[in-house]
Amino acid sequence: MDGTEIPEALRDVMERICATSVDLALMIARGDIGQNLGGAVGFNIGGDGQKALDVIADEAFANALRDSAVRYYASEEQDTAVELNQTGTLALAIDPLDGSSNIETNVSIGTIFAIFPAGEDADSSFLRPVSDQIAGGYVIYGPQTCLVVTFGAGVLKFTLDPDSRKFRLTGRNLQVPPQTNEFAINSSNYHHWPAPIRAFIDDLVIGADGPRGRPFNMRWIASLVAETHRILTRGGVFLYPGDDRKGYARGRLRMLYECAPIAFLITQAGGGATDSVDPILGQQITSLHMRTPFVFGSIEKVIRVTTYHDLPETETSALFGKRGLFRS
Repeated sequence: MDGTEIPEALRDVMERICATSVDLALMIARGDIGQNLGGAVGFNIGGDGQKALDVIADEAFANALRDSAVRYYASEEQDTAVELNQTGTLALAIDPLDGSSNIETNVSIGTIFAIFPAGEDADSSFLRPVSDQIAGGYVIYGPQTCLVVTFGAGVLKFTLDPDSRKFRLTGRNLQVPPQTNEFAINSSNYHHWPAPIRAFIDDLVIGADGPRGRPFNMRWIASLVAETHRILTRGGVFLYPGDDRKGYARGRLRMLYECAPIAFLITQAGGGATDSVDPILGQQITSLHMRTPFVFGSIEKVIRVTTYHDLPETETSALFGKRGLFRS
């Protein structure tokens, strides 16, 4: 991590995250030559299926950080937070392997992490305002392996040099492009979305003939890290709303391990991040595995989603009834 000035304890933690990520990148690159990384091994506390690589990555990061400045370690793959070092001053929350459903299809996957000051116990370390983060970011394992991170003063990008096995600084002050014609959402859930989300998407899909007056392209990778990396590069808006399916009222993404660090990073890059209405950075984490709807990306698009929710219900329903392309 050349070219960064951060406290020594935090730098050591970041160096360990980088070293573990290099090992994972090489393991992922070997694919079928190595072990069956996409094999199902069970379910985590949220009911999501675990792949072999989920567990391998979780164990690798925990072991790498055991004698570091990380006192408390919370993982999406574990039921509770664990204490790694009683004298540590930091608390790390991590999604060790985001997008694991894509392992076998060779789509970009990643690691997402958030770092907080350690509290007196695990609860006070993680159940706190999202804005208490001192670092947040992700590693993407794709055609290039990159670390994208913020320490609260802009967004940095590091690219893995495969020859030296080191991350080299390749971008400072990354900014989400303010104008874009792309959006990302799983349209198969259209009939389950709340009316404001359907109305917003309808207005994009209608394209040049609709109120936006221009065409839009839809993207959906089903890998949060890959979606984030694309939006940082090209702009756009990502939506994972709550819906009326059982267990989806608050969406499926976890606040602590996914939405909090991505919101921190995107906001530092000049974008926006909300739960469809309220900013993520203004919210409180109330449980290790709490879920939240999530909308992030180019600020104008994120604000526009909020305005659709601000419309009276009768007006939103009228818009949906008039312009909805997929009415039942």
